Amino acid sequence: MESIEHINYIKAPAEKVYQVLTSEEGLGNVWTKKLKVKPEIGFVNEFDFDEGYITKFKTVELEENDKIVWECVASDEEWIGTKVSFELTDKENVTTVILKHFDWRARTNFYRWCNYNWGMFLYRLKHYCEN
Repeated sequence: MESIEHINYIKAPAEKVYQVLTSEEGLGNVWTKKLKVKPEIGFVNEFDFDEGYITKFKTVELEENDKIVWECVASDEEWIGTKVSFELTDKENVTTVILKHFDWRARTNFYRWCNYNWGMFLYRLKHYCEN
């Protein structure tokens, strides 16, 4: 199984970063404006990227201000069954974010494109949380 992993350091407390990653307002400013999100275990978050289908992630783990894990239940075929986690560590109001997109079946060109886009996602998350 393949895994995408990125790290970034955000000059904001973990509480703020967690709020952005678990709210429609936050993810709407970082990822896509067309979404349905609730910070509840078992809730299926929906993200529309205008690709002809809705990407759906079921929330499988929530540790407030510490960790979020989603499982993809609908999307591009290569994403279904993969998981995305955000691990947050706060030290003196600088939050380390480790993003993992794991359980990929193969390292394909779509995997490589998504790897790039997750890096851009973390860049936008940093910019939004710091400004």
